[in-house]
Amino acid sequence: MNSMRLGQLFEFLENDPKDPFLLYAIATEYREQYPDKARAYYEMLLSEHEDYVGTYYHAAKLYEELGEEELAKITFEKGIDIATRAGEALALRELRSAYEEFMFED
Repeated sequence: MNSMRLGQLFEFLENDPKDPFLLYAIATEYREQYPDKARAYYEMLLSEHEDYVGTYYHAAKLYEELGEEELAKITFEKGIDIATRAGEALALRELRSAYEEFMFED
């Protein structure tokens, strides 16, 4: 986690509290050291910015790592649906690949 970068992100967020990229970037900064904080930001994105495709892969992987397989499965599936509707081909491939790997391991 880069404290300086995180501080800048929070500054930017003060100026634009609804920017989904900033919420995503904050979650990403917290991801390794503070998974619970990352989860809170991913869940904020999932509820307030449902169409922000980038969230689904990372949130599902975090749920998987936390042992919440059903929540991971639901998140992958919803992400695949959102990416399909948005025409986000690269995100769709990544989500499908991760989902298939997840289902194979499960």
